[in-house]
Amino acid sequence: MKKLPLADRKDVRRWIRETARDNKREFSVMIGLFCVATAIGLAGPQLLGALVDEVVEGTTTTTITWLAIAFVVVLAAQAWFKGLARLRARVFGERILARNREEFVGNALNLPLGTVEAAGTGDLLSRATTDVSRIDHAVRFGAPEIMIAAVTVVFTVVAMVLTSPFLALGLLVALPLLVPVNIWYQRRIPDVMRRMLDRWAELQSTTHETAEGARTAEALNLTGRRIRAGHDGLDASMLGERKIRALQMRWIPSLEISYVLPVPVMLGLGLLAYSNGWEGLGTITAMLLYSQVMTGPLNEALFWLADMQVAGASLRRLLGVRPPSSVAARSEAPRGQDIEVRDVRFGYNEGREVLHGIDLRVPAGERLAIVGPSGAGKSTLGRLLAGMSAPTSGSVRIGGTEVSTLPDDVLRGEILLLTQEHHVFSGTLRDNLTLPAGDWTDERLLAALDSVGASEWVASLPGGLDTRVGAGAVAVPAAMAQQLALARVVLADPHTLVLDEATSLLDTGSARELERSLSAVLEGRTVIAIAHRLHTAAAADRVAVIEGGRVTELGSHAELLAAGGPYAALVAAAS
Repeated sequence: MKKLPLADRKDVRRWIRETARDNKREFSVMIGLFCVATAIGLAGPQLLGALVDEVVEGTTTTTITWLAIAFVVVLAAQAWFKGLARLRARVFGERILARNREEFVGNALNLPLGTVEAAGTGDLLSRATTDVSRIDHAVRFGAPEIMIAAVTVVFTVVAMVLTSPFLALGLLVALPLLVPVNIWYQRRIPDVMRRMLDRWAELQSTTHETAEGARTAEALNLTGRRIRAGHDGLDASMLGERKIRALQMRWIPSLEISYVLPVPVMLGLGLLAYSNGWEGLGTITAMLLYSQVMTGPLNEALFWLADMQVAGASLRRLLGVRPPSSVAARSEAPRGQDIEVRDVRFGYNEGREVLHGIDLRVPAGERLAIVGPSGAGKSTLGRLLAGMSAPTSGSVRIGGTEVSTLPDDVLRGEILLLTQEHHVFSGTLRDNLTLPAGDWTDERLLAALDSVGASEWVASLPGGLDTRVGAGAVAVPAAMAQQLALARVVLADPHTLVLDEATSLLDTGSARELERSLSAVLEGRTVIAIAHRLHTAAAADRVAVIEGGRVTELGSHAELLAAGGPYAALVAAAS
């Protein structure tokens, strides 16, 4: 299975710059509040240092009381500004993520269908859910805490240098350990993080495919294999997590030691300075408190830094979902509506062909039924005809133009594939019908619903076309979801339609009635029906029988029955 690409690190940096530039005011206010909160907090150690000096000098209790009150006021003001800054940061994060989600959905919907199919829905699903959640958590909670830590450390170091340059020298003892440990960690963590996220995506894809194909797995006695695949995927994902934790267990203790080391060094320097009368006890107290002020934010930063690393890798996965920029320039518009398949071979995996040299010509306006046993390659051929995949060799052309090279907007005006997998989107019934871009009156929408036999169901809805359907609203039965999909096809108005068991969820009687209703609507169009129900084949102009990835028979229903070959055997078996 081909994975969707990852964005480069420069793309992530560009996204961060553009986000900051587009939200300059909100970003500036947020940073300003963090700076104000930190600046106010720096007054606390100075007040405590002054309080120590006053106690040592035996000052009146009134002065000491006012210094204590001022200290409490500083703490309260710092807490208020810090809380306000965190609130603005989380609102800012929600706004950014909302835009990011919208861009992701837009990019995903503009991906070529072949790309989506090759990657599998699990990859997109994991990026749209797990990766977005990780970014959401990191932006709303991790980024503010790391920002607070960064501002606090910078301001505190400046304050320490201004208060006592001699005692501030104690900070330098952390650098020989801090710098090489971070260089070592930052060189290794990106690749480990990427592999871990890929393994979780593969696990989600495997789980999704197992759930979707549960009945098929049971029918083919593959349940044990699918369970083992799930266990293997989980083991691989957990191994990736363990590798990350192993790196962090070697990195975090070194960092903690690096910011604890300055304390004993500063105590030694303070003793020397006090003994020689260079600094007073209040200054030494303030400097030690400053060094401790950095400990809390650094611990928070360490706690969140791993999440930010994960979020960075997730952002690369999210930004990697980008539609191609120039597909349209590679192909010409079709010069007709005839479909021609020449020596088509195709395999989902290298070295394992599904189709073996298919030759087929479908004139415009013909109704062709494709039948054959399960696994013969019928649905695969339908995907190639609809341009969702390109053949390994050979060609599939419509009007003389290779189908797989047509841009999606042109291709969907030429040919549509409708499978047995249908979706109802949360929104009104009108929204669900108008997904094919267009402007239709209510009368046109109702006529499309009537043509697929859904008019009675629509009449029973409380709000008609404005009734909300889908998750959390009116439930749409699976059979009705198929009919809504057919109504969308009627509105999209393609000249060629590939139906891959598009009425499979309807009972036989309803399916026949629906097909009769659609006959009038689809009059004059090319219809290629991949069917298991042979009454569909009986009504077609021609029938193609596919066995083992090859066309073994081609002719009308009557001709193939008279020939007494594979088609006649299928009809006899279904009788």
